[in-house]
Amino acid sequence: MKHEYPSKVLMTGGHEIGGVNSFAEGLRAGFTELGIPVEIIPPSRILLRWRDLRDPRVLKILSTTAIYAAPFARRSICMAHGVPRADYQGWRRFTAIIASHKLANLFRGAQVVAVSHYTAAVLRAVFNTRCDAVILNPLKPIFLEPDSAPPRPRCYLTYIGRLVPTKNLHRMMPAIRDLLDETPGLRACIIGEGEMRPQLEAMIKCDPRIEFQGTPNDESVRDRLRRTRVFVSGNEVEGFGITYLEAMSQGCAVAMPASGGGLEIALDKVGNSVQLFPLSWDRSEVLATLRRALNEPWSPVDTTSFTARAAVDRYLQVDAGFSPDGRVRRIRA
Repeated sequence: MKHEYPSKVLMTGGHEIGGVNSFAEGLRAGFTELGIPVEIIPPSRILLRWRDLRDPRVLKILSTTAIYAAPFARRSICMAHGVPRADYQGWRRFTAIIASHKLANLFRGAQVVAVSHYTAAVLRAVFNTRCDAVILNPLKPIFLEPDSAPPRPRCYLTYIGRLVPTKNLHRMMPAIRDLLDETPGLRACIIGEGEMRPQLEAMIKCDPRIEFQGTPNDESVRDRLRRTRVFVSGNEVEGFGITYLEAMSQGCAVAMPASGGGLEIALDKVGNSVQLFPLSWDRSEVLATLRRALNEPWSPVDTTSFTARAAVDRYLQVDAGFSPDGRVRRIRA
C-alpha cells in the first residue's frame, strides 16, 4: 500500500539566529513546495498540542529540546541537532537530553534523525544512542538565489550565531584584531545576540573596524555574506553548522574548528577555501589560520544535496517507516 503524505507537519523551532531556526525554516519551504502545511512552534508549547501529538496523520518533527514529548506522540521524528554539552548546559539538562534520546529509541511512535554523521557517531559511541537516519540540514531557498547585483568589494570577516561561550568567539577575537591590524581595509562583523555580548564589546574597546549587529533578516545576512571574505565560527562540537554552508554558498572562505559535523559539508575544500582552527585556540595559530583563509581563492560548493526539497524527500523516506497508526513498521536492531 502506498504511504500517504502527512496531513500537516508540526515542528518545534529554536532561536531567531542559529541552526535550529534555519533548519526549521528550510524544511518549511520544502514541505510547502509539496503542498503540505507546516506549523512551527516553540518547544515549550508542544505538550499543549496534545491532539496533534496523538494524531497519526500529523508528522511531528521535534527539536532536541522537545524530544521529551516523544513518549506521548505518534509519527514523530526526534532530532539530534548536535552533541549535548554538560560544560555549558549543566548536568541536569545534559542528562535530560540523553535520557530523551534513549526514550525515543524505545518508543514505536518515534524515530531519531541526526543532522550529521559526526553527531550520530558521537551519540552511538559515547552514549549508546541509536540514530535511525542521518539527514544533512537544508539551505533556506534565499541562499540559493543568484546574485544579480553588481560586484561588491569583499571587505569583511564575519561571524553569525549566538554569542555564547561554546562558540569560542572570545578566543578568536584577539587573533581577529591582529588580522585587522595587518590587513588595511578589512573589517569585522558580529551578527547575533547572547550573554557574551558585553564581554566581547569590552574586548574590542570601541574599535570602529568591528561592527555588532543584532538579529537581521535573511536578506540582510545574505547581503553581508556577499561582502565577506572570511566567515568564522568556533564550536568544537558543532552538530552540523548550517551557517558554514550559507557562507560557502555566498562566496566566502570559511575558518572552522578541526572537528564537528561542519567538516562533512565540503571535505574536498578543506585546506583550500575551508581552513581549520587548532583546538588549542593558540592566538598565533588562530591568526595563521585566518591569514590562510583570507588568501585562499574561493571555489564553488555543490549545494544540490542541500536544497529544501532534497532534505524533505529524505524526511519523507523516514516518514514512510511509520504505519497508518503512527508506529514504526519495521523491527529495528
